[in-house]
Amino acid sequence: MSTPFPFTAVVGQDDLRLALLLNAVSPAVGGVLVRGEKGTAKSTAVRALSALLPEVDVVSGCRFSCDPDSPDPGCPDGPHEPGAFASRPARMVELPVGASEDRLVGALDIERALSEGVKAFEPGLLADAHRGTLYVDEVNLLHDHLVDLLLDAAAMGASYVEREGVSVRHAARFLLVGTMNPEEGELRPQLLDRFGLTVEVAASREPDQRVEVVRRRLAYDDDPAGFAARWSDEEAAVRARIVAARELLPSVRLGDGALRQIAATCAAFEVDGMRADIVMARTATALAAWAGRTEVLAEDVRQAALLALPHRRRRNPFDAPGLDEDKLDETLEEFGGQDGPGEDDDPDPGPGGGPGGQPEPDDAPQGDGDAAARPEAGEGGEPQPSGGAGEQSPARAAEPFRTKVLSVPGLGEGAAGRRSRARTEHGRTIGARRPRGALTKLHLAATVQAAAPHQRARGRSGPGLVVRRDDLRQASREGREGNLVLFVVDASGSMAARQRMSAVKGAVLSLLLDAYQRRDKVGLVTFRGSAAEVALPPTSSVDAAAVRLESLPTGGRTPLAAGLLRAHEVLRVERLRDPARRALVVVVTDGRATGGPEPVALAGRAARLFAAEGTASVVVDCESGPVRLGLAGQLAGELGGTAVTLDELRADSIAGLVKDVQGSRRAA
Repeated sequence: MSTPFPFTAVVGQDDLRLALLLNAVSPAVGGVLVRGEKGTAKSTAVRALSALLPEVDVVSGCRFSCDPDSPDPGCPDGPHEPGAFASRPARMVELPVGASEDRLVGALDIERALSEGVKAFEPGLLADAHRGTLYVDEVNLLHDHLVDLLLDAAAMGASYVEREGVSVRHAARFLLVGTMNPEEGELRPQLLDRFGLTVEVAASREPDQRVEVVRRRLAYDDDPAGFAARWSDEEAAVRARIVAARELLPSVRLGDGALRQIAATCAAFEVDGMRADIVMARTATALAAWAGRTEVLAEDVRQAALLALPHRRRRNPFDAPGLDEDKLDETLEEFGGQDGPGEDDDPDPGPGGGPGGQPEPDDAPQGDGDAAARPEAGEGGEPQPSGGAGEQSPARAAEPFRTKVLSVPGLGEGAAGRRSRARTEHGRTIGARRPRGALTKLHLAATVQAAAPHQRARGRSGPGLVVRRDDLRQASREGREGNLVLFVVDASGSMAARQRMSAVKGAVLSLLLDAYQRRDKVGLVTFRGSAAEVALPPTSSVDAAAVRLESLPTGGRTPLAAGLLRAHEVLRVERLRDPARRALVVVVTDGRATGGPEPVALAGRAARLFAAEGTASVVVDCESGPVRLGLAGQLAGELGGTAVTLDELRADSIAGLVKDVQGSRRAA
């Protein structure tokens, strides 16, 4: 077994270490979600925490780690005889992104269940993590149904396996830690809310601190055991402090004044529901215990808010997480009297500074962006020049609106999502087939039907059904998949009227919001002047697409063919990377094509490439004015898709758009 990097040797990252330690003191806080760029010691700190957790006593021979002092009365391995127990280190269990549902919650031996009538249950990772830590790296990439199972177990403290009439329940109480890089996509808001605390981490910009990080890492790589030995005293001190804080925790008093501050803070930041209040109360109590106090102070409430509220405050999906600390201080002072922040006393520092030693953020949280950083229109709405020939400053996107779903016709087999119909592991059962590999979803009726004709030949003599491997049938299920939504946006001069481009950006932003909610990958191709460019390669980070859209300049000719050809190349490369993910091309244009020889004919030939390959497409017609040429509609015909105006994108009539897309594909 390799020697983990010592927790106390992690340089900086005080908020991260504090959040992990608070959960070690009080697992009821609800876990930690660590968000940050790659290479910021997220995984290192989480894995190092396991060495600090006290040993646990378990019932000897119990696969579900029951506590000998209070064994689970419903344990599948029970009932347990008193007295037989053993001590072992607290476990750190890692859940791989590609894990199956059976690996997470456990698997039933279906063959034995059918033939012998016994509950032969193989525990999963939730059972392994009981009374320890469950770590999910890249939790934002985990399939939604697995995240739901994971968080339900964390909330209820138990895992339930209900399958084909066989029911198993076992205790599953663990410290849940997830790490993620926001550039690779976000978690859904309701899932964010299920994590007790969240921490934003970033690499230090201080040269001295970066030097120390490199020095310690090189020393560890050269001699892991020796490096860990040099930090053994610090590790032992923190381990002892965790034990002391756990023992003190039941004695900590959360007074009415602190509760009032917690309630006022949650109300001031307009968080939904009551989970934030409860998490803040538990976190503030753990902070007091960690500091060796039996009374929760205002500084504990403040630190608890900084850890528990940033991911819960009411915001649009594309808003950056954060908390207005000035507003927080004003709220605490208003409702805290003499106990509000601003006292001379600092909370007891934790390792690396703790709650009293937290570094101040370099940049205050931003709202919609720094107005000084974005060019504005001049008086009368005229755009100001941005320096490029024929280029106009970016227009701000209009207010986004709710759109109806645009889906890819047919039945896919791509990654789980919420857009188009697909064969998935979850959804309604539509048939049965022989399993390819391990059986995951039994089709009971089809299995019995396959086994029934062979009972006499197999010598059946008892009540049980003689079932063999060849009889088992996998349930075929239909659910929803996520798609690659590739936006091809016309940024030429014909689109450059400020109000018009603002409406176009608002429409694209609305579709991006829809893609965010439906778990799609998105890409952005723009064309203007004499060429097209990939403004954003396909990514799961819809946030990144929104940022690129906001800064999109306009002006110049309309190389429509170049935009379509570049989009076609993007799709070709993506099919090689992920053949199962189907694409939906959304072309946002007025349909005009200028520049170069025969631009209209060339654009038509480029569009027919998509039609020949069966790529689903929608043209958002941005043509305005009393006289309409209908060029966008012609382009949609060449693409084999359908056209919809900006006004129709908002209206209920878009509900028929999906039928139009499907109908046009069937007619083709």
